[in-house]
Amino acid sequence: MNLIKIDSNSLIEQRVKTTPENVEEANNALFYATMNLPAAAKHCGMTHKEMKMTFQEYLKYHPPTYKMD
Repeated sequence: MNLIKIDSNSLIEQRVKTTPENVEEANNALFYATMNLPAAAKHCGMTHKEMKMTFQEYLKYHPPTYKMD
């Protein structure tokens, strides 16, 4: 019998270490809509809830870049 052997360790993604640089990149990407929330959370090693809270803090201190007429 020919069974395909799959290494289970190769299926598990390594956790990304959360650094201020990664968080800043993710927040800027969310602000300019170049990354969605799940991708940003994965980029900086956070959960979705942690990323949402971090982004809400980011929005408090960064004004909108558009002008309303």
